[in-house]
Amino acid sequence: MPTIQALELARKQGQDLVMVAPTSIPPVCRILDYGKYKYAQEKKERELRKTQKITNIREMRLRPKIGDHDFDAKARVVKKLLGEGDKVRIVVMFRGREVTHADLGARLLERMVEALKGVAGIEKQPMLDGRRLTMVLAPLPGHKVETKEKAEPKAAVSQEKEKVKEAQDAKT
Repeated sequence: MPTIQALELARKQGQDLVMVAPTSIPPVCRILDYGKYKYAQEKKERELRKTQKITNIREMRLRPKIGDHDFDAKARVVKKLLGEGDKVRIVVMFRGREVTHADLGARLLERMVEALKGVAGIEKQPMLDGRRLTMVLAPLPGHKVETKEKAEPKAAVSQEKEKVKEAQDAKT
């Protein structure tokens, strides 16, 4: 239908002529209330944003001469961050002439990947950037770390307080 006829028809109905598919040949238009259409579009976008998961990139810094216990502690923290759904950038920082032994840093990153096997996958391979060796890990789908609830320590503290009160009452 010619554009002029479509505009007249839309005016008679008290509606707007909206171009839905401008790139198609011929362009596709609809007669509708533009305000309602715009409102429905915004509502759909809001619903999509609600279900959208925002991933953060967290960073864990290591040094090439890190001890075994310190490494294990950092691996536990990285595992927790991955369990929360965040990506983790592992950075090995070199000082002075340590950068000449970048292979030590690469071995350290390989060790971290081994410690997190089944929890994380490599999103970005290790890359040396100046004095920093970086790698990005992403959580594997469907894996969540079980965290202990914080209510348990509070309950233990309240039980201790009750025992202390009972002991004081028994003395008096």
